Amino acid sequence: MIEFAGVTKKYPDGTVAVDDLDLVVPDGSLTVFVGPSGCGKTTSMRMINRMTEPTSGTLTVDGADVTSVDPVKLRLGIGYVIQSAGLMPHQRVIDNVATVPVLKGESRRSARKAALGVMERVGLDPKLADRYPAQLSGGQQQRVGVARALAADPPILLMDEPFSAVDPVVREELQAEILRLQSELHKTIVFVTHDIDEAIKIGDRVAVFGRGGVLQQYDEPKRLLSNPANDFVAGFIGADRGYRGLQFRHATGLPMHELRTVDEAGIDALGLGPGQWALVTKPDGTPYAWIDAAGVGLHRSGKLLYDSTTAGGSLFRPDDSLRQALDSALSSPSGLGVAVGADGKPVGGVLADDVLDALKRQRSAS
Repeated sequence: MIEFAGVTKKYPDGTVAVDDLDLVVPDGSLTVFVGPSGCGKTTSMRMINRMTEPTSGTLTVDGADVTSVDPVKLRLGIGYVIQSAGLMPHQRVIDNVATVPVLKGESRRSARKAALGVMERVGLDPKLADRYPAQLSGGQQQRVGVARALAADPPILLMDEPFSAVDPVVREELQAEILRLQSELHKTIVFVTHDIDEAIKIGDRVAVFGRGGVLQQYDEPKRLLSNPANDFVAGFIGADRGYRGLQFRHATGLPMHELRTVDEAGIDALGLGPGQWALVTKPDGTPYAWIDAAGVGLHRSGKLLYDSTTAGGSLFRPDDSLRQALDSALSSPSGLGVAVGADGKPVGGVLADDVLDALKRQRSAS
């Protein structure tokens, strides 16, 4: 457990970075510190491993005041992941991952062997072990950073805006990866970000910091969306918090409507009338695109085919959230969201009205 009790960080010029912080990070939880630039979120996290020293107050890790622990020993027991991975460019990937175990006295051979296992755990191909960081993509470098932090199996992991330097697609993959790892490893994680959507998606609890290093609210993501503590928190979350709150409501039991499907070879034989749509499938039966009457006969040039997985509509799994179900319906050109099974093949369609009816029922039951 990590506990801040009246912790303040004040610099010699009078700047207060963190102001009288009281906060408890439970064991095995993923806690996110979020807020605008200069709000003290990173400073708060860096005080945990004494990269920044508190001016006053008490910060304890497992009951021990961090200021009473040798900083080197403290840091060797805490994994640390930073933006752009912070890898050592002159060392191979495997040696980057093995850094902390070697520093703790483990033989290089043993540490490298264990590093290969950690690489696989974070989704890295062991074939990358002999490459140098510059030879990797941004997403691969960030995975190496996570692997390095996990290599010595620390109980605590600090992550300082680790995914902010990668593109949105890779960022989403890394977010899913850290959730998967946390479900397996149950580390005590403090994750810093300026992105409220990222915080809500991955956090068990979210601490929202405001200007001057003042904690504004510390709550579960669901409650943060439904009950912001003040105008600052509400403004920081944004105006669409009701829609985002749907991610915490299950979509189990939504009615599945019939989808008209056709493979590309059969498009010209379609007898679609005005306002009618068909879902075009690939040879393996997975969704490819939507087509309407105007698109029949024009499909080979790609004209009037509506991609079913991007601009033309996201996909939805029946065990997903109401948010994903509603998004699939709203983003589909036909108005019918595509529900797919574990094999990726369509199992039915979902309507926005059905999602709203499900939301109404769940609210009445709660």
